[in-house]
Amino acid sequence: MIQFYAPDIENTSSLSVEESVHCVRVLRKRAGDVIHVTDGRGTRYECRILEADTRGVKLEIISRTEVAKNWDCRIILAVAPTKNADRMAWLVEKATEIGVDTIWFVSCRHSERKNINTDRLRRNAISAMNQSLKTRLPEISEVTFRELIETDAEGRFFGYCDEKTERVEFVNEYVPGSDVVIAIGPEGDFSEEEVGSLRQAGFKAVTLGKERLRTETAALYSVTAVHVINNMLNR
Repeated sequence: MIQFYAPDIENTSSLSVEESVHCVRVLRKRAGDVIHVTDGRGTRYECRILEADTRGVKLEIISRTEVAKNWDCRIILAVAPTKNADRMAWLVEKATEIGVDTIWFVSCRHSERKNINTDRLRRNAISAMNQSLKTRLPEISEVTFRELIETDAEGRFFGYCDEKTERVEFVNEYVPGSDVVIAIGPEGDFSEEEVGSLRQAGFKAVTLGKERLRTETAALYSVTAVHVINNMLNR
């Protein structure tokens, strides 16, 4: 199956220019071919190409299917952007493939990068969603540290490297099936003030193992751990 993304397909019955170019020039689809399209909100459409135009492929919707998520909880990943933007692009791609509902980028005191190109990262997420045949596009946005600590979720955790600080094993603390927000700090870690604010807001300091992981690796590890724990529960 080859999948495309069209968030407003019900109204436009067409693909965007970017998706159309990929459909016609790269995959060489022609009028009469049947393709699959998702709106990024859980619906997959079987469509027939009416016009194979790189400026906008015109479609006829044949059928609609509501596709359930492969995970039952809500997963929010909050991460401080790294200096190397490519690492964040890699993280968004892989986290989308594995499965995540929301990816927030949070500016922290020790962050080396204060701004991030969310449009580029959203394109990475779209590509990963289509490649992995998911039908839900994760929300990607920048939030303040205050917005992070005010997040409402049953499980709230932050990864922290300081061995002098009391921490617990994430895999032992996460309750299977529960909504979770996981905060991963920058290369210089969270500041002492930020750690205090997180703790006061009810976040638990956790360790992700004995190794010291890069920001993007720790973020992906935590999302993967949630899925592994939930899959074991379902079995």
